[in-house]
Amino acid sequence: MARRALSLFLLVLQSSCLGYRSPLSVFKRVKETTRSFPNECLGTSRPVIPIDSSDFALDIRMPGVTPKQSDTYICMSLRLPTDEEAFVIDFKPRASMDTVHHMLLFGCNMPASTGSYWFCDEGTCTDKANILYAWARNAPPTRLPKGVGFRVGGDTGSKYFVLQVHYGDISAFRDNHKDCSGVSLHLTRLPQPLIAGMYLLMSVDTVIPAGEKVVNSDISCHYKNYPTHVFAYRVHTHHLGKVVSGYRVRNGQWTLIGRQSPQLPQAFYPVEHPVDVSFGDILAARCVFTGEGRSEATHIGGTSTDEMCNLYIMYYMEAKHAISFMTCTQNVAPDMFRTIPREANIPIPVKSDVIMTHGHHKETENKDKPSLPQQPKREEEEVLDQDFHVEEALDWPGVYLLPGQVSGVALDLKNNLVIFHRGDHVWDGNSFDSKFVYQQRGLGPIEEDTILVIDPNNAAVLHSSGKNLFYLPHGLSVDKDGNYWVTDVALHQVFKLDPNSKEGPLLILGRSMQPGSDQNHFCQPTDVAVDPETGIIYVSDGYCNSRIMQFSPTGKFITQWGEASSGSNPNPGQFSVPHSLALVHHLGQLCVADRENGRIQCFRTDTKEFVREIKHASFGRSVFAISYIPGLLFAVNGKPYFGEREPVQGFVMNFSSGEIIGIFKPVRKHFDMPHDIVASEDGTVYIGDAHTNTVWKFTSAEKMEHRSVKKAGIDDQEIKAEAVVETKMENIPTSELQKMQEKQKLIKDPGLGVSVVLITTLLVIPVVVLLAIAIFIRWKKSRAFGDSEHKLETGSGRVLGRLRGKGTGGLNLGNFFASRKGYSRKGFDRLSTEGSDQEKDEDDASESEEEYSAPLPTPAPSSS
Repeated sequence: MARRALSLFLLVLQSSCLGYRSPLSVFKRVKETTRSFPNECLGTSRPVIPIDSSDFALDIRMPGVTPKQSDTYICMSLRLPTDEEAFVIDFKPRASMDTVHHMLLFGCNMPASTGSYWFCDEGTCTDKANILYAWARNAPPTRLPKGVGFRVGGDTGSKYFVLQVHYGDISAFRDNHKDCSGVSLHLTRLPQPLIAGMYLLMSVDTVIPAGEKVVNSDISCHYKNYPTHVFAYRVHTHHLGKVVSGYRVRNGQWTLIGRQSPQLPQAFYPVEHPVDVSFGDILAARCVFTGEGRSEATHIGGTSTDEMCNLYIMYYMEAKHAISFMTCTQNVAPDMFRTIPREANIPIPVKSDVIMTHGHHKETENKDKPSLPQQPKREEEEVLDQDFHVEEALDWPGVYLLPGQVSGVALDLKNNLVIFHRGDHVWDGNSFDSKFVYQQRGLGPIEEDTILVIDPNNAAVLHSSGKNLFYLPHGLSVDKDGNYWVTDVALHQVFKLDPNSKEGPLLILGRSMQPGSDQNHFCQPTDVAVDPETGIIYVSDGYCNSRIMQFSPTGKFITQWGEASSGSNPNPGQFSVPHSLALVHHLGQLCVADRENGRIQCFRTDTKEFVREIKHASFGRSVFAISYIPGLLFAVNGKPYFGEREPVQGFVMNFSSGEIIGIFKPVRKHFDMPHDIVASEDGTVYIGDAHTNTVWKFTSAEKMEHRSVKKAGIDDQEIKAEAVVETKMENIPTSELQKMQEKQKLIKDPGLGVSVVLITTLLVIPVVVLLAIAIFIRWKKSRAFGDSEHKLETGSGRVLGRLRGKGTGGLNLGNFFASRKGYSRKGFDRLSTEGSDQEKDEDDASESEEEYSAPLPTPAPSSS
């Protein structure tokens, strides 16, 4: 039995398929090494990236492999580039579920092969292999707690990392491109107070009789070491496993560590509540199997006809008592399982299309069948393949493109970013009277192009239009034919524009400068959505009307619904500034960002019936904008009121459940009034801010961090720059972090910063010359008239102070355009309020413009 247990233990270490996913940070001062890879494999030629005097990053990637058979396991190794003790404190996967089924990372002293890569059937390590990390599609994020690290190197730690990648369905490799999937590690030389480790509970003698409906496999051991703290777990069986549950038992009380179906992606899942384990506790696990469908008994083993019952527990301990790996293969308290919680016996249902194939354990009966195109999933299933961890694309220079107040963002048919901005006009407390009539007509329409088409990669302006048409731009959307649909809150109108025509609007709804509430008038309309099949037009109207209006494709009024809300618990169909629309066409739903009620309401497009409300405490009091892609809903909220804590941030939600599955913020600058949001189906998100005049680009972690070579082309330096910045992101003050990242961005790729650097240089040179002259004159005067050194410093200090005052804020295109003849400078001095576009100011108890309750004027006669 001991020999069998030992062989199974080694089998688990060499061929276990697990997944652990956690965000990255990155590091420095280590000897750089280089290795040769195919030209297609970008981002793998410099596996060691210095960060600072103590930290460095290690990029562990497949060296450009092309699997020829499905369910291929390929291994590669990388030696730790230092003999000193180091600590892995974070991981970041560089893999896409399009090509990689799952991957895992081992630590050991000698890999099974010295080649650049090998088939993992040969083994992973010749000695003991410690599991450090694993990733599988759909795996939720698991972050190592602060101060926790896996110890490597030195006298006791692993000298090598071995990466094992499982390529499941190889249909993505029909073009024979090369894959460089892997993982980036953040290591530090600084001793960590807490050391991470793994505890494995494993059955070695379970027998599953053929045809038996339910078979339990129980494992338990007394814990006889220093205290540990559990923060993640992972379950593993083969095909017959239904559910695996793990517990800490203390004084007869069962505390759940984790419970999961082994048929789901076998990753490390975070524990719902931290669990501490102390001397004298019992660690216990139960695997529930079924023998149905088998013609003979099934035993524990590593073949496709065998089974496994494993529970991996990831923990941390104080460094001075740390043990990196512990196992339990017995059941020391079988009678105890009579009182195991009932949940441990209940299988977890799993949809057939997300069942985890087990690779080297997979049945071979369908191995030779040709791959079929994947069918579209039902809506409620789509998000199961999504693992959206949205981060700012720090290499995107568009954040420095500062137009006027950014009111709308959209994507055109080529996936270019389209921006709708206000040029030198602003919306402030003087813009409207109490009857919502625009008061600044004397400024004339905005004389610059208000619609900018931006390259999503380098932020170059590809096209611009919309000059001399608008007064206060607001909403923007693009229909299936590429037409722009925009709203203007000063004009109280909706426009349909052909981006390639200079003949004027294709369609205008509403009456110019005439607010109203009948079928022919709007009152500060906010957004438009157009049905891609029927061409039906939906308009959210708006700041001073609380309704959704529906029009035919030709602009004929059809119907409307909604009413103003009152009180703190508004009913369905009541609005307080319906501010943004998201059409969920294939489900026949229209969702509305009910801004000042801090919620999202969804309605059926055919009957206008209320479907549901999405509301979370983290929204705070306002939801400004929403955007939908299949399975996911994105949103941004507004600034908190005085005394409230909810920060301004972006949200990713599972559309089916409404649950928040991700939260994100920018690194460069900060959200002030994120006014609109748009997402593309590849996970790229853009947010426009009406106060900072900024547009940010965010990218889902998988898209930004990895592309399987052919589909990617992510430059090595782009990945490294992102990694370096992320390392310090959480600990550095925003202002310092922004300066550091802007500096690094220019160093990383001078081409991206040419325009800003060039213009800044041209501006600075004459100022420096003038400053030198001023100082020289001062010096001459001091020589001639005996001025004190103190006076000289004071005078030059005033000059420098003025320079600093002028130098903040970066390049502002609004200021640049406004310098032309005939332009009013009004609006370019920063105001503290933005009227109807802003929430209640923290320093001012007065109501913002949209909260006025003045009665609507009697509709004026229609004008042609």
